[in-house]
Amino acid sequence: MVPRVIFGSGCFSQLGDILLPVRKSSEAPFIFLVDDFFENKGFAKQLPLMFNDEVIFISADEEPKTAQVDALVARIKEKYDELPSGIIGIGGGTLLDLAKAVSIMLNNHGVAKDYQGWDLVTRPALYHLGIPTISGTGAEVSRTTVLLGPDKKLGINSDYTTYDQVLLDPDFTKTVPKEQWFYTGMDCFIHCVESLTGTYLNAFSQSYGEKAMELCLEVFLGDIPEEESREKLMMASWHGGMSIAYSQVGIAHAMSYGLSYLLGVKHGIGNCLVFQHLEEFYPEGVAQFNQMMAKHGIELPKGICANLTQDDFDIMVNVSLGLEALWENALGPDWKKTITPERLQAMFQKI
Repeated sequence: MVPRVIFGSGCFSQLGDILLPVRKSSEAPFIFLVDDFFENKGFAKQLPLMFNDEVIFISADEEPKTAQVDALVARIKEKYDELPSGIIGIGGGTLLDLAKAVSIMLNNHGVAKDYQGWDLVTRPALYHLGIPTISGTGAEVSRTTVLLGPDKKLGINSDYTTYDQVLLDPDFTKTVPKEQWFYTGMDCFIHCVESLTGTYLNAFSQSYGEKAMELCLEVFLGDIPEEESREKLMMASWHGGMSIAYSQVGIAHAMSYGLSYLLGVKHGIGNCLVFQHLEEFYPEGVAQFNQMMAKHGIELPKGICANLTQDDFDIMVNVSLGLEALWENALGPDWKKTITPERLQAMFQKI
């Protein structure tokens, strides 16, 4: 679990006070990995930079990749004589996952793809702090950093992955475009559906999942003030991330990983594209999802898989079926009797 968290409008202003006692020396910088949405907005002037601290603006247009992590690690090691004091991730799930992965790889040998899996990290990460600027992914609280590798999309799942400190400032989410707000929020909603209906469910994950679901329904189906909505969705993301940390996600995420690996579809919209067709498995959740789309005037793109070759489908199916824990959580230990490669391809063909 994340040991320290600060929540509240304007809490970003406390960042300097938080970092000062963590700084190792004037020669050990803090590296800020920031969504390039903020690059031309004078944002760097608001950061508590000292000595040789560095701000690296990174596009979140594509999913984070193992090669991208390796390149950032190599750049930092080449530029500085000693390891940084810490890594600060500011952005959505892409930037938060990149910051977690970079902090791990700066203190572990090899390359990022070697650590895709469960509990493969052997040495603690550098100090890392996360500041989400959009709500829904749960990346700020989870023990995984999901990366596209050369042959799979899979997280670095370890006890060293979780952030040392998180700042939850709802003011950051004021500028999020509506469709992105919806798709990322649906990531949280789908987390809840898959966790609460899964075979891995336990009292711990259920307590967080139920609260996250309650908040999602308030935000997306209720009529609450905008400021309250921002705060509640930020907390829904936190609780949803905690829920899946102690259980697992399911079919929508497994299939979304396949879409992302082959086509580069962003995670939030990928979940939505899949989830709309999963009424057989999540009837109540899909019904609520359809209500939410109607209420907010969201129309999903069609024909995403219309022109794919058989080789394309084989890749997506293999990537998705490789996430066995997700399928077992959704359908139980005999899930392979229900989901064959042929059936999964037919499900992709609907998208």
